[in-house]
This record gives sequence, structure tokens and C-alpha cells, in this order.
Amino acid sequence: MAMHIIDLPAWAVERGRGLNDFPALTAAGRTALVNIDMQNAFVADGGAFAGPHARDIIGVVNALSAAMRLIGAPVIWTRATHAAEGPFASPAWQYDLSRPEIAAGVAALQAGAEGHALHPAMEVAPGDTVIDKYRYGAFSCPAGRLAKALEEVGAEMVVITGVATNCCCETTAREANMAGYKVIFAADATASLTDEEHNAALLNLRLNFADVRSTAELLAMARAVQNE
Repeated sequence: MAMHIIDLPAWAVERGRGLNDFPALTAAGRTALVNIDMQNAFVADGGAFAGPHARDIIGVVNALSAAMRLIGAPVIWTRATHAAEGPFASPAWQYDLSRPEIAAGVAALQAGAEGHALHPAMEVAPGDTVIDKYRYGAFSCPAGRLAKALEEVGAEMVVITGVATNCCCETTAREANMAGYKVIFAADATASLTDEEHNAALLNLRLNFADVRSTAELLAMARAVQNE
């Protein structure tokens, strides 16, 4: 396995505690798990944006999803989606389709493409919610589906897993914080292409936008809710 080597300095954890310190999950039903973009394009071997670290988090994302369901926490899966036209389309300048790697990535994320589907190893339950998002940050998405889903269940806290740590995961975490949600970011259930990118995102998030916790801590927090 090629798990990320996490390097989050103690001084950053301590400084960040003044803004975001969540040693317990909110009451059952008030915490939502948001699994970001665990799709074939990012996770499958040979996927357009795939790296080894994404495959390494499959087990922990599934474990957290199961634990959250046990305490009545909604589990939401997002799918990065590219629309060529219409209200959800990205700005025309944003992707240079003359570059083969960009064109392949865009094609992989169109609805119906193999790359767009959630990876088959992801254990998606019938009661889970799956939403398409058309921007890196789910709250910036013009479809507004994540914000609506969280409002419908009365969520106050979001736990974030998925890929990529420093892109869609980080952007959504920052937006969630600014939207008034308590945010917990799962350090070892998120993945990027390199340790450097992963740790840079964790540092920024811990300082200002989120509490950064391990899967083991989050599972213990879920068990504590069960035992209440």
C-alpha cells in the first residue's frame, strides 16, 4: 500500500483548536458524512485522474460510511460532473480541450461515462444520497444539491472524505465552514496525488477551516454516539 505519510505539525493543531475543535459528533441525525468524488476517474487503475493513494482510502471511506449509518447520520456521495452546455457548464476558458489529457479528463467526467461512475468497491447503501456536482466546491455548484440535501436533514456538522484532498475536498470543506457548518476533515480518508499536496491542504484546513481527525478518532466518536 502507498498510504499518505501525514505530517500535520503540532503547532498547527494547537492554533487551529481555537477556531475548530470538535471532539464529539453532533447529536444523531445532525452530522452528515460527505464522500467526495470516489469515482472511477479518480480511483480506478488507469482512471484519467487516478493515483495510488485514492485506492488506499477505499476501505476507510467504507468503514466511516457504515459507522455513520449506524448512528443515523446521512451519507452523501458526490460525483464530479462536467456539463458541456447549459446552466451547469463550466466557463469556456476553464478547460483547454486542445490538450489531450484535459480532453480525456473532461470526457471521463461526463454523466454516463465509465469514469463518472462511483468506483465499484465503494459500498453505497440504498438509503445513501448520490449527487452530481459541477464545480470543485460542492457549495459553489450552481445545482446547489449538497446544500439542499444538508438542509433537508438538518445537518449541523459535516465530515469530509474523498479525493482530491487539495482540490474538491478542501474547497468543499472551506465552503462548508463559511456556510456555517462545523467541519471535520478525515486526514487518512482523503487522498491526493502526492504527500506534499495532501499535507499542504491539511495544514491550511486545520489552521482556519476544519478540525482534522483520523479515521480511528471518527469511528470512536461514532461509537460514543451509539452508546449515548
